[in-house]
Amino acid sequence: MDGVPETALRRGTAHSSTMMDATVSRQPIARRRILAAMAALVMAGPRAARAGEESEPADTVRRFYAALLAVMKDGQKLGFAGRRDQLAPAIRKAFDFPLMTKLMVGAQWQGFAAEQQQQIVDAFSAFSIATYANRFDDYSGERFDVEPTAQPANSGDVVVRSQLVKSDGDKIELDYLTRRDAGNWQIIDVYLSGTVSELATRRSEFSSVIRRGGVAALLDLLQRRVVEMSS
Repeated sequence: MDGVPETALRRGTAHSSTMMDATVSRQPIARRRILAAMAALVMAGPRAARAGEESEPADTVRRFYAALLAVMKDGQKLGFAGRRDQLAPAIRKAFDFPLMTKLMVGAQWQGFAAEQQQQIVDAFSAFSIATYANRFDDYSGERFDVEPTAQPANSGDVVVRSQLVKSDGDKIELDYLTRRDAGNWQIIDVYLSGTVSELATRRSEFSSVIRRGGVAALLDLLQRRVVEMSS
């Protein structure tokens, strides 16, 4: 919503002023109440619009890209730690890491204690944030284009299609599988070139690590990779 149109506000204000001027000496309290109500209507419009935008899948991707571009443009000055710290809040808001971790681990997830599950979620979240901080460390004219209309997927999920457009015009397709939870859309998988699932790739690698060495081995692998990317 855009709130109350400006022309309508002017007409309404003029009309209200004419009526109130005739009764100003008798009804000063009523005038104050009318003006307060009009101000509340003007202020309520933008808030309602922002709340509505939260429910759009494409907006989740756009906000994530906006944060990513801001970090890229200042990437060299920020350094790895600065990029990681600045990206972390936006990435945690955009991605459903608890669900992604559960899907990534697969059937073995149910056999872990709650504390172990949380340790894996924390380690995978830190690894994912570090990956973005490492890969998007500079800016050379790139932009992200996001299709406004999401495509239906299975079980109520939707796919948001986008492209990373390089300065030379080359394009890389990046699609995001999103799921709605408590009124907000969050990313649960990323498809490189529209087909390569990040979750499927991680599941293949991490499941084998768990089978060989258990949760401790997976945590050690994720932590070592974060250290490698930060050096």
